[in-house]
Amino acid sequence: MGVSLGFLSVWLSTRYVRQAADKRAKELLEVAKREAAVAANEVRQQAEEEIAARRAEVNREFDRRDIEGEVKLREIRSHEESLGLLDYQLEQKGERLARETAAITQARDAMRTLSKSVRKRLEGVSQMDAEEIKRALREEVQLECQDELRALRHEILDRSEQDLNTQAQRILVTAMQRLSSKPNNDITATIVPLPSEEMKGRIIGREGRNIKSFESTTGVTLLIDESPQMVLISSFDPVRREVARITLEGLVKDGRIHPASIEDFYKRALEDVELNVQQSGEDAVQRLGINGLHPEVIKLLGRLKYRFSYTQNALDHSIEVGFLCSMLASEIGLDPSLAKRAGLLHDIGKAVEGDYEGSHASVGASFVKRFGETPIVVNAIAAHHEEVKPETVYAGLVILADTVSAVRPGARAESMTGYIQRLERLEKLAVSVEGVHHAYAIQAGREVRVVVNPQSVTDEQAHAIAKEIRQRIETQLQYPSTIKVTVIREARFTETAT
Repeated sequence: MGVSLGFLSVWLSTRYVRQAADKRAKELLEVAKREAAVAANEVRQQAEEEIAARRAEVNREFDRRDIEGEVKLREIRSHEESLGLLDYQLEQKGERLARETAAITQARDAMRTLSKSVRKRLEGVSQMDAEEIKRALREEVQLECQDELRALRHEILDRSEQDLNTQAQRILVTAMQRLSSKPNNDITATIVPLPSEEMKGRIIGREGRNIKSFESTTGVTLLIDESPQMVLISSFDPVRREVARITLEGLVKDGRIHPASIEDFYKRALEDVELNVQQSGEDAVQRLGINGLHPEVIKLLGRLKYRFSYTQNALDHSIEVGFLCSMLASEIGLDPSLAKRAGLLHDIGKAVEGDYEGSHASVGASFVKRFGETPIVVNAIAAHHEEVKPETVYAGLVILADTVSAVRPGARAESMTGYIQRLERLEKLAVSVEGVHHAYAIQAGREVRVVVNPQSVTDEQAHAIAKEIRQRIETQLQYPSTIKVTVIREARFTETAT
């Protein structure tokens, strides 16, 4: 009995231990399965995130390549249009030369025939003396060859004008090749980055105290919107905008923003900008090698560093015009130092704030006249937009160099959106004229070609349409340089034999 009871108790305890071990093993197995499932989910999520990131990167790369391809295709089309225009012009010149050659040949044959007939007639007039024969011959030849002599005179005048144009083009090309300048980039609004979103609240201050103090002190408008970690400084005065930018960056770096600290940092920024303006003016003068400029003129010249015209920096433009004037003056035998001086100072009126009235050309001329500039320089500045009559050749050099600097490729760039909108406005304006069927802006917006219906529009009406489009462009659009208007009136007749 005792053995049986002992065996039974041992068996029961062994069975209990085995059941407990099985239960424990099942629990461990369930835990291991759950952990494996969690790990697998994490690995799958990481793999999906990596795949999504790679897919987004590939899509961005495809988009970038598509944009580059479109830009290159547009450039190729523009080049094709330019080549087509050149071919058309060459054909026109060839036809004109052929007509002129035929006319000259015909005139020469007519003169020979006339000379022979005159000789025969004079041989029969033997009773006339030599002087009477010469006088009669001269009068008859002049009477019968008036058209040929007039054509010959026009040809000589045209040839002289062509020689002058060729010489002028040679001088311009030589000066432009000697000038090495980089294209300007697009400018954007003044943006100040912030270290955190909390800084926006500190800039605003309690009940807007700080931002009101900042705007009243600097004279700018501070725009705080939903853009993350950045604020926008807005002002029409670029110098004020630069002072405000330096002030705000100093306040953000210091961290203590209140009306007193705004005043302190504003005074420091003002001193820094004034020093930078003075240094910029001195660098420009030193770069061109000009001597004898008044310090006030140099200081005002440095303020052009913060002004732009169609994204072209005004100070860089003035330096470039100075170099161009010097090169052109050297080519035609004038004083390059005087031409360089007039070119550098031609836009100085843009930096004058409000002491003078009038356009920037007249304001600049009045300003430099106060500080002892010569009448040649004063007139060149006043006449560089032809508001007054140029009195010297140096004024003409400044006008020419200013135009070359403004219209060179890359000088006054614009964004792709603005460029497309400008072309669309030009085409819509041309199409709005009565009688126009289609209009195409080419040559980067420097020419618009208009197609009219030859059945409903005559040659005189086509000429009137070209004038009307030109007048509308001048009064309704803003554009750099010039825009050529070409009206095409062409009739084509096609038949197919079957």
